[in-house]
Amino acid sequence: MNSRNILSVLMIALGLTLAGCGESQGPAEEAGEKIDESMESTTEKLKEAGEEMGDAMEEAGDKVEEATEN
Repeated sequence: MNSRNILSVLMIALGLTLAGCGESQGPAEEAGEKIDESMESTTEKLKEAGEEMGDAMEEAGDKVEEATEN
């Protein structure tokens, strides 16, 4: 093969490779996205729960302080 034929074969192979990189996702990529979304949702819910617990503990501490002052 001469260099022109080799270059042609490489260009065709590159074109086919890039054509396979479309926007469509396979099942593993879709599952990965769902896992990421679940993790983000869970993290946000845990943050909210932690903030609520902190607020409740602060309120309880205030009530104990008020009760011991009287």
